[in-house]
Amino acid sequence: MKNLGFGLMRLPLLKEDDQTAVDFAQLNRMVDTFLERGFTYFDTAYMYHQGKSQIALRECLVKRHPRERFTVATKMPTMLLKSRVDHERIFEEQRRDCGVEYFDFYLLHNLNVNNYAIAEKLETFEYVRQKQKEGKVKKMGFSFHDKADLLDEILTQHPETEFVQLQLNYLDWENESIQSRKCYEVAQRHNVPMIAMEPVKGGTLAKLPEEAEALLREHRPSASFASWAVRYVAGLEGVFMVLSGMSDYAQLDDNTAYMQNFESLNAREHELIAQTVNILNRSVTVPCTACQYCVEGCPQHIPIPQYFALYNNVKQSKKAAFYIQQLYYVNYSKGVGKASDCIACGACEESCPQHIAIIKNLKDVATVFES
Repeated sequence: MKNLGFGLMRLPLLKEDDQTAVDFAQLNRMVDTFLERGFTYFDTAYMYHQGKSQIALRECLVKRHPRERFTVATKMPTMLLKSRVDHERIFEEQRRDCGVEYFDFYLLHNLNVNNYAIAEKLETFEYVRQKQKEGKVKKMGFSFHDKADLLDEILTQHPETEFVQLQLNYLDWENESIQSRKCYEVAQRHNVPMIAMEPVKGGTLAKLPEEAEALLREHRPSASFASWAVRYVAGLEGVFMVLSGMSDYAQLDDNTAYMQNFESLNAREHELIAQTVNILNRSVTVPCTACQYCVEGCPQHIPIPQYFALYNNVKQSKKAAFYIQQLYYVNYSKGVGKASDCIACGACEESCPQHIAIIKNLKDVATVFES
């Protein structure tokens, strides 16, 4: 299979502020083009789009195309498990929602130190192994958001792991919080194939500061900035799939175009990426990928990723007029919590894969937009 995967985490929406309002007409077109161009891998999860992502996969893919034309990956939400009986209930719900008899790839979702402890206590690896014996899972792996030492521990204790999904992108490569390079090297040492997630870091690497844009455009005038990020990761040895969460047809059209005849970055292009990283490290204020994990458990219903995006726009771009960003802030905050409504309960920080100091940054957002 070609090494671009369709991540069903940031689907096209009919209403920007409603994660359940999936634009099925546009998604149908995106799915059809993806398959027509020879790509087959679709990645979803129990939690994506507030439970609607798996249903969207069923309606736009499974019901409309022969099963042999595509592969499906979904995930056991370890963070929601309370007892062993939850395994079967959730797994069967996923099969119904996705409309499939089996999953080609099945992952334990978001293993970090807390979720791994849950998985070990409830024997989640063993449960998925049993599903393999029943023919309902083809390949078993896990997605990971934590430090390299823990990844090494998990792969050592679970050599049955057939693949691992890691956050790999050029901005996080040397980031000590994410440890992309260190985690990559651990997987390589264990000889475990990798799926790369967040190659464009939630869109952060698709829209760059002006200085970085000029640098890359001079070398490849017609290439999208997202293509640089995806090609960087797709060229890594041991990475067999790169996921991209595509939010509209234009993004899918671009990704599939340059990945049909994939070319790894050359030496000069790697130099330009290194310069881009230096520029970004000077300009990115909050490294949020808009994964929405922090929103699910927020008692104040604060749309944290939207606020951080506006805050970054103000801090990053000379062209971002402050009054426009503030207008968006006022619109976003109608009917939900403002940044200043944060009660510092810590639920968001516990669930954040990027390990962002969300509470502190929300205070900064409130200072900028509410003063």
